[in-house]
Amino acid sequence: MRKFIAILFAGVIGIMPGINAARANGLEFDTSDPLFMMQTRDILSETSLTYWDNILRLQQTLSYGINDRLSIGINANFQQDFDGPEDGFGAVDLGGVYRVGTAAGNSAHIISDVLFGLKFGGSSRVRTPDYADSTYYAGYRFGRQWAGMTLAATIKSSWIFDSDRGMAYIDLMPEAYFRISQNWRLGTQFTLRKATNPHYNQEWLGGKIIRQYGRTQYAARLDYEFESDNLQVGVDVNILF
Repeated sequence: MRKFIAILFAGVIGIMPGINAARANGLEFDTSDPLFMMQTRDILSETSLTYWDNILRLQQTLSYGINDRLSIGINANFQQDFDGPEDGFGAVDLGGVYRVGTAAGNSAHIISDVLFGLKFGGSSRVRTPDYADSTYYAGYRFGRQWAGMTLAATIKSSWIFDSDRGMAYIDLMPEAYFRISQNWRLGTQFTLRKATNPHYNQEWLGGKIIRQYGRTQYAARLDYEFESDNLQVGVDVNILF
């Protein structure tokens, strides 16, 4: 599967010159783009609802653009376990993105970002590593934007200092994102996770379709995890103020 993803990603790069630049409209408002960067004093609300394996999770993120290179955000999430005891709030995620590559809006060169943050608080019953208490993370994201598509990849390392489950893991996430018309987008992502505890190793393949109305985007997602044979569905709403 990993070899197939690599071949697919290389193939997309190969057909890039044939993409029509006229299909894009308003890159600065395309908040689902993996290389989207907020401008000074922008506020972005991201609401996400996900269901899998009898668990429903609601996430809310608010981000603020300090300037055209730095944004900060806070994320809170709640999950309802319909078949077990893992109900409650996950750890609060306080993090940021700093653009170290080309200036925002310049699509002629490689763009690169540094990701950083920490997670704290939350219910001990919410055991998913992504929302574990006392977690620190740092990452690096790079890619290119064209009028019709964006290609990006992220490598991110997380360290969990939970007394019951101290561990670390690394995520590798290549993404391809297509602006297929003025208001419609398609995205796909593969996530490879390697953890110091092999029980938490994961391989996710996901896709989404997005409809844009001005500064608001609505998305439907479908993701499949190979290690656990798990399928999850979700919806997202992004609003840029």
